[in-house]
Amino acid sequence: MVQQVTKGIKISVETSFEGTFYKDYKIQFAYGYKVTIENQSKDTVQLFARHWIIKDALNNETIVSGEGVIGKKPVLKPGEAHTYTSGCLLTSPFGAMRGHYNMTNLNTTKKFQVVIPTFKLSAPFALN
Repeated sequence: MVQQVTKGIKISVETSFEGTFYKDYKIQFAYGYKVTIENQSKDTVQLFARHWIIKDALNNETIVSGEGVIGKKPVLKPGEAHTYTSGCLLTSPFGAMRGHYNMTNLNTTKKFQVVIPTFKLSAPFALN
């Protein structure tokens, strides 16, 4: 698990390898990840967008940006947390993801970014 706190918002990420399959005659490596967003600040905040940079071992890079997470824009009061799961596909057995969430402090209406720390994606059979 990796964790990081930015402006009182703690991000924790756990990953899992989900398996392989073929798509368009190419092998794909499927990974899942569980993110917990915990508000350790004294203000109420809302997540309104996400930005991911996904890289595989072949140096292929995919950028994913959009509103909310899994169709939601959670509001977190002090001490509250939001957990969700998602996944991605890579064309190699190793990779990494990083990014940020765009959030608004609902007490001050100021927008800010919360860092999603880099986390590794690796197929267990490919490890030494």
